[in-house]
Amino acid sequence: MNMTPSQIVEYLDEYIIAQKDAKRCIALALRTRYRRMQLDTQMQQEITPKNILMIGSTGVGKTEISRRLAKMMRVPFVKVEASKFTEVGFVGRDVESMVRDLVMSSIALVKEEQQELNEDAIKEYVLDKIVEKLLPPLPPLASDSKKSEYESSRERMRAKVIDGKMDDRVIKIEMPRITLESSDSSLPPEMAKMQEIFSTMSGAMSKKERQKELKVKDAIKVLDIEASEALLDMDAIRTEALKRAEDGGIIFLDEIDKVAVSSSSQGRNDPSKEGVQRDLLPIVEGSSVGTKYGSIKTDHILFIAAGAFHLTNPSDLIPELQGRFPLRVELESLTEQTLYAILSQTKNSLPKQYEALLGVEGVELVFDDEALRSIASLAHLANEKSEDIGARRLHTILEKVLEDISFDAELYRDKKYVVSSDFVHKKLDFVLEDDDLSRYIL
Repeated sequence: MNMTPSQIVEYLDEYIIAQKDAKRCIALALRTRYRRMQLDTQMQQEITPKNILMIGSTGVGKTEISRRLAKMMRVPFVKVEASKFTEVGFVGRDVESMVRDLVMSSIALVKEEQQELNEDAIKEYVLDKIVEKLLPPLPPLASDSKKSEYESSRERMRAKVIDGKMDDRVIKIEMPRITLESSDSSLPPEMAKMQEIFSTMSGAMSKKERQKELKVKDAIKVLDIEASEALLDMDAIRTEALKRAEDGGIIFLDEIDKVAVSSSSQGRNDPSKEGVQRDLLPIVEGSSVGTKYGSIKTDHILFIAAGAFHLTNPSDLIPELQGRFPLRVELESLTEQTLYAILSQTKNSLPKQYEALLGVEGVELVFDDEALRSIASLAHLANEKSEDIGARRLHTILEKVLEDISFDAELYRDKKYVVSSDFVHKKLDFVLEDDDLSRYIL
């Protein structure tokens, strides 16, 4: 996490065009978290995160900014949609489930790190298991000559497994039980523990039924799970995961505008709106949430809320919730030039993705600069004529442009195909000219 705000913004610039204010705001919030962790414990408890409210139309980069940051910083991160929650007492997801999801994300992150640190030991464990299945061990009373011969055979078998020569050989292995991490995180802690108990009992009673014949290459993936359970200290992982979720977790609360209620609205008693806000308030303010791994305090979790606010305003949220999002940033709509920059300047841009995908079929796909400008122009025009869905329109446009080439890729094998501006207009002009077609296709 030791990156300066300017380094964070520089990283985001590789993937997200424009939105300078939003990048700076989030970069500062993350740097503040790093600074807080360097202070003494007493001062740490006093400094609470400055939650962020991002306002902007769909497809302008709200989710992408948060997702990229979490990936870069390797911190626990979950994205949830406020519209999926219901007020306590109604059927649906309760708001505490997002904190449980964050803990699950944190456990997966810490476990992955520990697997990377113990990669060699895990590989050795799996290799020994595979060789043992392919070459059963000798009885204890075997002679020294037999043991020597067996060791030589074992080394040769290890070499064959490593080289992939035994990948298609079938062996019988015991399938691992469902672990805690794979159970439903949306369940309350008490129900999750009951589920775990029943799962353990069921696994113990059906041990023989859990044996399965698999090819060696498939068995390696299954045994990786067993190796992780055997070699990693899961209690230490869970303790560390809880700590990381508390001190570094990020919850991205999307569609927050969907639970805002306009003062002129008649839906004040809608359980998916104002009641959800009241339930969200203690979580965002700071409370203790029970999970099957223990309680987690939400005081220092960073909440990033986002919404388009087309039909409502941020001021339509209840005042207490507004106050818990002191940092507000408005994301700008995407211009034609911005869309062109997204196509031509971002790392792993959409054109590069299509070039790589068709490269698998032996097709050398090339976009000339004028074609990219035409795609950006047509996407901007489509956004103006119908609902503005931002950069997501580029996915639709490109898929329509390359539909025939992608379908008949075998006809272009070992050939170079240049996508020109004329080709783009030929594919899309008639669609844009017809309002009905444009509405349904683009």
